[in-house]
Amino acid sequence: MRELLVQADDDGQDERSAANEHGDMSDSAEPLVAEQEQAAIVAGLRERLQAIERAQQRLVNGTYGLSVRSGEPIPDERLEADPAAELTVDEAQTE
Repeated sequence: MRELLVQADDDGQDERSAANEHGDMSDSAEPLVAEQEQAAIVAGLRERLQAIERAQQRLVNGTYGLSVRSGEPIPDERLEADPAAELTVDEAQTE
């Protein structure tokens, strides 16, 4: 996953370079739009990686499967759907 983040950052730099080349006005906007989309994807991947790392730490601490907010057990079905879940469904819906 880290490799994907590095590659996405590198691709964004390439697109910024392309935006600085001469051409049609709309041509220069396309890489900027693509860069913004890619930045959003990278941010989402970083968030997911951090959630996975926190879940791994909860495994080490012996608290995996318990809500980080209330300490209540997170149902197995929820953990199967999202192994990095930190909250029960009810808690997540109130956020």
